[in-house]
Amino acid sequence: MGLTSGTKLGPYEIQSPLGAGGMGEVYRARDTRLDRAVAIKILPAHLSSNPEAKQRFEREARAISSLNHPNICTLYDIGHQDGTDFLVMEFLEGETLADRLAKGAMPPELVSKYGVEICEGLEKAHKTGVIHRDLKPGNVMLTKTAAKLMDFGLAKAVTGPPPSSGLTATLDGAWGSGAGEGARASQNPLTARGTIVGTFQYMSPEQVEGKEADARSDIFALGAVLYEMATGKRAFEGKTTASVIAAVLERDPAPISAIRPMSPPALDRVVKTCLAKDPDERFQTVHDVKLQLKWIAEGGSQSGVPAPVAARRKNRERALAAAALVFAVAALVFGFAYFHHPVSEAPSVRSSILPPENTSFAAGVAASGYAFSPDGTHLVFSAQSVEGKSGLWMRPLNSLSAQELSGTENGALPFWSPDGQWVGFFADGKLKKVPAAGGSAQVICDAPVGRGGTWNAQGVIVFAPTIGGPLFRVSANGGVPTPVTQLDASAGDTTNRWPDFLPDGVHFLYVGRQVSPNQPSAVYVGSLDSFAHRKILDVFSEAQYAAPGYLVFGRNTALFAQRFDVSSLSVVGEAEPIAGDVNVQINMLRTGFAVSQAGQLLYSSTGGASDIELIVTDRSGKELSAMEAAEKSNNLRLSPDGGKLAVSETDALNAGGAIWIYDLRSKVRSRFTFGAGLASSPTWSPDGSQVALGSTRGGAFNVYVKPITGAAEEKALHPSPEDERPQSWSADGRFLVMDSRPRSRQSTPEIAVLPLAGDGKPFSYLNAPYANSGGQLSPDGRWLAYVSYESGRPEVYVTAFPQAKGKWQVSSTGANTPRWRHDGRELFFCQTDGILMSAEVTAEKDSFAVGSVKALSERRIFQTFYSATYDVFPDGQRFIMAAIKPEAIHAPLTLVTNWQAELKK
Repeated sequence: MGLTSGTKLGPYEIQSPLGAGGMGEVYRARDTRLDRAVAIKILPAHLSSNPEAKQRFEREARAISSLNHPNICTLYDIGHQDGTDFLVMEFLEGETLADRLAKGAMPPELVSKYGVEICEGLEKAHKTGVIHRDLKPGNVMLTKTAAKLMDFGLAKAVTGPPPSSGLTATLDGAWGSGAGEGARASQNPLTARGTIVGTFQYMSPEQVEGKEADARSDIFALGAVLYEMATGKRAFEGKTTASVIAAVLERDPAPISAIRPMSPPALDRVVKTCLAKDPDERFQTVHDVKLQLKWIAEGGSQSGVPAPVAARRKNRERALAAAALVFAVAALVFGFAYFHHPVSEAPSVRSSILPPENTSFAAGVAASGYAFSPDGTHLVFSAQSVEGKSGLWMRPLNSLSAQELSGTENGALPFWSPDGQWVGFFADGKLKKVPAAGGSAQVICDAPVGRGGTWNAQGVIVFAPTIGGPLFRVSANGGVPTPVTQLDASAGDTTNRWPDFLPDGVHFLYVGRQVSPNQPSAVYVGSLDSFAHRKILDVFSEAQYAAPGYLVFGRNTALFAQRFDVSSLSVVGEAEPIAGDVNVQINMLRTGFAVSQAGQLLYSSTGGASDIELIVTDRSGKELSAMEAAEKSNNLRLSPDGGKLAVSETDALNAGGAIWIYDLRSKVRSRFTFGAGLASSPTWSPDGSQVALGSTRGGAFNVYVKPITGAAEEKALHPSPEDERPQSWSADGRFLVMDSRPRSRQSTPEIAVLPLAGDGKPFSYLNAPYANSGGQLSPDGRWLAYVSYESGRPEVYVTAFPQAKGKWQVSSTGANTPRWRHDGRELFFCQTDGILMSAEVTAEKDSFAVGSVKALSERRIFQTFYSATYDVFPDGQRFIMAAIKPEAIHAPLTLVTNWQAELKK
């Protein structure tokens, strides 16, 4: 910054810098005449000769000189000295609203309090004829006494001719903020009238389109600010300028009640009205908004309290009591509608389902592990305790308490019998059932890595027993499973999963995946009578049937509903969105939702980029630095020198994916692979000059290698019709360990080794009826750590290499993703609850021993498929991980009663 301590500007003595933005530098100074602290804003030297920049600076001075109000930062003086233009303003002690919101959502009472004060300041500006045009959290200061508006640099007078120029908009958060300057302005030249002015995430549609903005544009921005205060999330988000603009113009944010279910009900209506796309549909004056917020603050909205996250018992009881009221109202509305009118005539009602105390809804495969009873009165779900133990819980929807079902330890992916007497589920490598009323669980058959089941009235269960292969049928009383679908090897079929019976009990929905880059997955209708099937939807996740005739399915990160004719087994009309920001697991072909046949919808909103942060930690879990996380980042792999990071980033829109390289020193991120299909599992060569990867560019997942310089295309190391992905490259460069799934045998994953010298013919290393995967070679190349489902759940083991001799179990409570320390004396792994663990190990010539095992951090690591998103730096003292934000771990599920009322008629 340009001014040093002690510099004098008239009677003002500079003391210290406060911050800088693209259009100004701000300093703390002392008024030597009155002996008081002031804030001085100067025009930077590089803009002092720019006439349009000076015009904006002067416009700010003119705007705030007429605004004397307790909720607006006061202008004391303006001046010019030695070529420096400056403004002298009230010095405000506190934090910006942006800084406060970085800590999370605000309680409802503060949303109302500060919202009213922001309205007071805006109302004064509007009455004086000034429109702010850049209202955002970075331009609101929270002091001990009140909220105050700052930075009127984009302000516009309502009367008189419009300004001859405006400032190109910025993407808030791209540069950070400082001393109330908000996001740093674009460095592009100032542009002519008709260009976009403001910060994209808070701009009204008319501002985005470069049209004239009046006071109603400030009201739109106010709605976006109130939304962020209430939810902790921006109303309009996107990774690029174009995606943010599209959100502003075309999409509505998720209701506040869907994110913070116990927020005042009327706040949703106020914010929704503020955010109307058409200015004529918004509140017409900020005074109207202020009156609504005051009414809410006085309790006129039947306001509740925020849903607790790991709260004290007293707070939890208050939340449960408030939730009881919500459920009672929902039940009353639904019950009356059900018995007196068609369901479609009743309004939808949104509420939340909290996890049982000291638990969270289970992550990973079981993230969508919940199911309604056939009559819609009960919910069964998978939850995980703080100790990492998971199981199934049963909750009547007319009650606030849930009971754990005995005998369901490690249970996931539950589904009901049609009579509501039994719950089927997967645990310990088996398909099981347990009485819904409680009792002993019974094994039905083997299911090494279950991927969904469904039960018809004739006692037939259709299920996916493993990751790859067809669907099978089995009697609910047990027996030998037989296939009910076939994989077409010529079409590249790899898996059928997530079945759901249709009303006739003969036909069923399921999702199938192919290796074709042009058609990776789709939803089909199958039959118990034959292998004949029909494709009905080109989507990337499963579909569920909902009476009286809809299919509900995930697309991108939203849920859609589409009419379905059960007689012709075909969809009708267009799909309609019914929920946004839904948890999508692309690799699993799964979306986090469930529907009942009684008009209920349940979904999870966790798992997106807003719930994950890419951080570097030390061994204690202390955060050392952070990086921007892509929405679906996985397979984090550090280069041998720790200077680069290879990341697989999946594309929810196109069900594709590419590998990106982050240079951790220069902070530059660049795309490494291109083209259609998926690319994943980056694995560095020992010298860091190449990256091996799995890609579907040729059909099946095959192993390719590409130089890190990007100077050459990927080269196939072993073209094959089987699925093969690299996992570990030996330190001597001789071997590449792979995950392999021979589609010709429709088997579970196994570990294979590809020699990089000699004939280059791969050989099977670990092949068993249960899944083995994720092999990691020790630094000396003598041992292999891997994940096995031998016990029915994933655990980490070690065996000798290159011949698999001996076996030592390292983990005991469920784990995956082993990583070695550089000296081979410590093995890291991630528990299934996301906790990073360390095991001391000792390797002798022919023996291996596991010493003490301990947790390294309380942060939960995001997990996809059967691996965790983390890696270890070469020094063994630092870790990079995609960590789940603490507030997302205990997030509730959203329940929508009579969701079909939201569809177009």
